Amino acid sequence: MAPPVDINYWAVLVAAAAAMAVGFLWYGPLFGKQWMKLTGIDKLSKKEVAQMKEKGKKSMGVTFITSLVMSYILAHFVDYVQAGTIMDGIILAFWLWIGFFATTQLGVVLWENKPLKLYLMNTSHYLVSLAVMASILAVWA
Repeated sequence: MAPPVDINYWAVLVAAAAAMAVGFLWYGPLFGKQWMKLTGIDKLSKKEVAQMKEKGKKSMGVTFITSLVMSYILAHFVDYVQAGTIMDGIILAFWLWIGFFATTQLGVVLWENKPLKLYLMNTSHYLVSLAVMASILAVWA
């Protein structure tokens, strides 16, 4: 049986906030226009866009909660592998990303007929987010 995990809850909170910041930049100034085009949001009516924005306020809260959960679980992995440097965090993030995110998300291309570019954009976002979060958690453990 594994020894008890020592979680730094402040690091979990900061890592979750950092993931939200990455998402804001990724789907905003960096790739927002491309993402909107790939998802078809750029073709919606003003009314549909307004409805999405209203729903988006609630979605941000849920997204923060999911970022907290992901950060908390990632903190366990950081502890299990005893990652203690930024590079340790990046390597851990890569292996988790390739094993769980990149593989499972490929289904949207294969079965849901979504564009490969959208898959690459979304999964790359998760790679960067995981790397940032794992780096924070590794050095702040």
